Parts: sequence; C-alpha cells; structure tokens
Amino acid sequence: MSGSPDSAVTRRAFVVGAAAATGSAALAGPLAGAASAAGFGWSDDGSHYVVDTGADLVFKVGKTNGDLTSLVYKGTEYQGYGGKNSHIESGLGSSTVGIRQSGATILVSVAHGTLRHYYAARSGENNVYLWTHKADSSVSATRYILRVKAGMFLNDQPDSYTYAPTTVEAADVFRKADGQTRSKHYARLRAIDYDYTGWSTGGVGLWIVRSNHEKASGGPFYRSLLRHQSADGGGLYEILYYGENQTEAERYGLQGPYVIAFTDGGAPSSALYHGMLTTPWADSLGLSGYVPDSGRGRVAGVGIAGRDTAYPYTVGLANAAAQYWSAARASDGWFSIPRVLPGTYTLTVYKGELAVHSTRVTVAAGATTALNTITIPASGDPSAARAIWRIGDWNGTPSGFKNADLMTYAHPSDVRAAPWTGNVVIGSGTETSAFPCYLWKDVNSGLLVHFRLTAAQAAAAHLLRIGVTTAFANGRPQVTVNDTWTSPIPSPPAQPTTRSLTVGSYRGNNHTFTYSVPASAWRTDTGRYNVLRIDVVSGSGTTGYLSAGTAIDAIDLLA
Repeated sequence: MSGSPDSAVTRRAFVVGAAAATGSAALAGPLAGAASAAGFGWSDDGSHYVVDTGADLVFKVGKTNGDLTSLVYKGTEYQGYGGKNSHIESGLGSSTVGIRQSGATILVSVAHGTLRHYYAARSGENNVYLWTHKADSSVSATRYILRVKAGMFLNDQPDSYTYAPTTVEAADVFRKADGQTRSKHYARLRAIDYDYTGWSTGGVGLWIVRSNHEKASGGPFYRSLLRHQSADGGGLYEILYYGENQTEAERYGLQGPYVIAFTDGGAPSSALYHGMLTTPWADSLGLSGYVPDSGRGRVAGVGIAGRDTAYPYTVGLANAAAQYWSAARASDGWFSIPRVLPGTYTLTVYKGELAVHSTRVTVAAGATTALNTITIPASGDPSAARAIWRIGDWNGTPSGFKNADLMTYAHPSDVRAAPWTGNVVIGSGTETSAFPCYLWKDVNSGLLVHFRLTAAQAAAAHLLRIGVTTAFANGRPQVTVNDTWTSPIPSPPAQPTTRSLTVGSYRGNNHTFTYSVPASAWRTDTGRYNVLRIDVVSGSGTTGYLSAGTAIDAIDLLA
C-alpha cells in the first residue's frame, strides 16, 4: 500500500539492507569519537551563534528565538525560503538560547516555556543533530521544518507538494492543469517504511534522518508530512505530532535525535539510521528527558506461529508514554525491539496492518524481556473463518481494491482515479479490483454485490462481515439483501475526527461490522442472483468527498 520507492525518499527495505551490509563498520564511522577537525568551533556574531563543524558545514542559530537561520554547505547557503527560518512549528518566538562546547561536541540549547530544543554538532561531521523535549501541551510543537531555498533541488517527484492553480479542498489540496492533485499531506510511505527523506542533485544530498518516533503517535503504519516543494522553496519535516487522522493521544517527552545531514549526493550514512543511532556521546550533555541505553531494555521473541506467510508481520509496543515496532522475520516470526524505555506495554502482532493478537509485556532497564513462541489464535485472524465468498482479504488495508494504491498520494477527484462506481459479481474474478476502496454517502453509496447460493446455503441464516480501516464523519455501512431485509444502522466505532480519505490516509481504527442475515432474506431459486446493497449512513459530513465515508478492508459472507 505504500507505493513504489522514488529517488528522493528511500524505503526502509533499502535502508535495512544497507545497514545489514555495513554492520558494525557503520558504527565505527561518523558516530565514533570524532577527532578535532580544523576549524571546529563556534562564535557569536551578535545576533547568532555560528557553529563550524570543521567539515564542510557551518550553521547559525538565532540567539533570541532558537531559529536555524543559516545552513551553509561547501560555501552554498541552503536555508530559507520566503524570508522564513527553519524552526519548531512556525517559530517559537522569544526564547532563552545558550551554547557550550564539550570536547568534540557543540550544543545549542533553546528554552521556551516548558519546551526545550537542542542543536548539536560533532567535530568533522556534516550533520546537525536535533532533539525536542515537549513536556506538556502549553507550547504548540508538532513539527520541525527545515526550509530550503528555491532552486536548490528539482521538484521532480510525482507526489511532490506544489502550489497549483486550483484549490480542491480547504487550503491545502490543489489540482494542476492536467487534473492531477497535490497536497503536503500525501505521503506514500508509512513510518515503518522510511528512515530518511530529502533530495539529491547528484552532487549534493540534503536529508532529514528521522528519530525512532518513540514519543510520536500513530504507530508503525501512520503517514504524515515528509517533504514539500513549491515555487518559493522546499520543506523537510520531522513530525513530532501529526493530527490528521490520528489514532492516538499526543505523547510528551524527548524526541530525537533527528538529523539534518549533508552528503555528496548519496544516501546518509547508515550509522545515522534510527535503528543504529545510539549517540553515546550525548549521554553527558544533560538533555531534558534523555535516557541513555543503560536505562533502557529490550523485548525479543523467538517466533510467531499461526502466521499467513503471504503477508508481512509486525510487532508493536505501545503505552501512553512511548511506542516501538519491529518487522517479524519472514521465515519464523522472530523479532527484537531494542532501546525500549522501562514500563508495561501492550504488545500487538499485526498481519499486514491488522491486529491479530495482543498481550502485555513489562520492560526493565538493562534487561531483555524474552518471549516464547507467540501463537496467533484462529479467532485473531478473520481470514481463518470459512466463507461462502470474500471480497479482498483481511489485512487491515484496502490493498487490492479499486484506486487503493493511488489514494495515499492523490485526492479522490484526481484524474488518475478510476470511476468510484463498482457493482460486482461474485465469481467474476474481478470482485476486489472492481470494488472501490472507499465508499461515500454522497458519491457511491448503494453499491451492489451479486452472488448465488446453493439450496442448502439459502436455507440457513448467515453472518455478513464488512471490515473497515477508518471512517470520516461517522460513515458506516448499512446493508440490504434482495430489497426484502435491511439491517439496523450500526453504531459508529471510535475513529479519528479529522479528514482522512481525502488527505492520503486510510489508517484509522480497524473495525468489523457484522450483520446476522436471516434465511428468509435469501432467494430460494438457485438460478437467480442474490443482491446485497451497501449504503453509507451518517448524519454528519457535508457533500461529495467530504460526505460521510469509510475505507474497506474486506467483505465476506460466512458459511
């Protein structure tokens, strides 16, 4: 569902391969104790602290607000577009800013109310390390945005954000003259899919290497802003908390390090990837909320039984304070989640993106919580139930349904979208690919599914299931069979309250609606098709693609 990789954003599949190939040699690179480099140091020009890394990078931080005001690599300024600096949110405003040097590290500290933000430089490196500690809700801090001058990198990505002539929705979704849509919200990649984002000219690469997201929200499959480009410049993001279609409350605490990294055009050093970046040199810096590796633990499992090997499995940990995840090994389900803060967590096993098992684990500092083989119960995977027919499969995503691949980086009105109609006939072989991934009350409510039953099947009641991955404006399905039996209107499950289907996200709270269809609803003439109508009902929403809607995971009729 995350789409194909492109040249500007590298998927985790590549990152993991690169890290595995370099192994411990990667850790001996730029994260090793850096020798003092010629020119390494800092100065005060009156308005800014000027930091020279002793490599090819010099940057400035405003002394009154903590903004990054200059980013010069090999003599070229990259910072700034539209007269704006790089900063937390849209700028913190008046702040207390300090600087100190300790051996091979220079640390700039920014204090604004209860928020603490940090920039660090290491001697001989072309990197800026950043941490942000948000203690509570008193300071708005949902992102760090690196603002890059116009013209430094090509805006050549098919899903790049750009200001287009026509506004489609709100003030952040646009349509180009050719009918394609663009928005900063559209991100083909989930958090689990990428380790860094950025651009390369071939001679210069500018990247943001993301943090481990332990204090972010939304889990491994969440999508948020990565980058945007427009006529006046570009932006690279580290999202601290993203509110669109968010499934979790905001977490507080220290996020980082995340890294602004310059290269000679290639990918950032594998030593910067969040799975390997431990920054032991930061242990003594006194960062607010910082927990060194010695204060963390590990969760490891020998395997997962009962898997469907056609799907990848992910193991996640989450509580109110932190979140972590790891891919399970395809051969046996082995997994390991390192550097976990002490506490008790809900451990969830995901088939694709569908939770199929959960338990509780406790993590202690300096210890490994070792788990025996986890067995997924038959009741955990809906696919284990015997079905008369099934559209799609139970994997927690709309994958395989019509327009599903496009919807993570385009608006439903995009010219590339196939028509949102989609009546289907069971047995045609195109049941899933012809059925729309999203249903809206004002767009395509009333879709029909045609199917035949044997005499024995028609003589019995059956359970109909419709799985959804999210909903907008309380949209939920009500079903009618053969115009003779209509289900009650189901209660809406808990879902995010913001936009979802139109801003590139199907990821909400997976929910299964079940309908007990009596035998009297079926046609007894086995030569005729039964007809199932699916309507979207809700008193909320507006019109068109902002009417009440929902995203489909799977539909089946159980035997």
